[in-house]
Amino acid sequence: MIASEFVEKLNAQVANEFAAEQQYIAIAIYFDDETLPQLAAVFYQQALEERNHAMMMLQFLMDRGQKAIVPGVASPQTSFADIVEPIALALAQEERVAEQIAELTRVARANNDFISEEFTQWFLKEQVEEISKMNDLLKVAERSKDNPLLAEEFIARESFGKADGTEADAPVAAGGPL
Repeated sequence: MIASEFVEKLNAQVANEFAAEQQYIAIAIYFDDETLPQLAAVFYQQALEERNHAMMMLQFLMDRGQKAIVPGVASPQTSFADIVEPIALALAQEERVAEQIAELTRVARANNDFISEEFTQWFLKEQVEEISKMNDLLKVAERSKDNPLLAEEFIARESFGKADGTEADAPVAAGGPL
């Protein structure tokens, strides 16, 4: 049986994921406006990933016969002092999401909801990857703060942040293939 506390927290996490999507779009727009297309592309891709995470959570709730709530979200931060600030914000956001997913796991485990706990495992693994990626990008941005084109070159050279398709073990997203 799915715990009502888990349903409540997962619906709240849907809001967090959609807020992250909005924040990443705002960051991408900032980089686009600064004529930094490689950095913009990384964050446009991140926005899509966050949207898909929210859609996976909504599908899980529907699959478990629970009410899935599509929330409104607060406006994202849209102005930044330099190329470092939005990436630092993104790293902090990923660390916060990791804590939120860990809390979901704790709630599922405390309620012996092994199906929900298993569902959270993919997201925990994903957060390790996202935190690592943002840590690396932040280091590059800090070193290239005075010459953002060096960050652009790094991203292009390393194919940094390029999506390689949906992982086979990823949860199904609402509206996605069955």
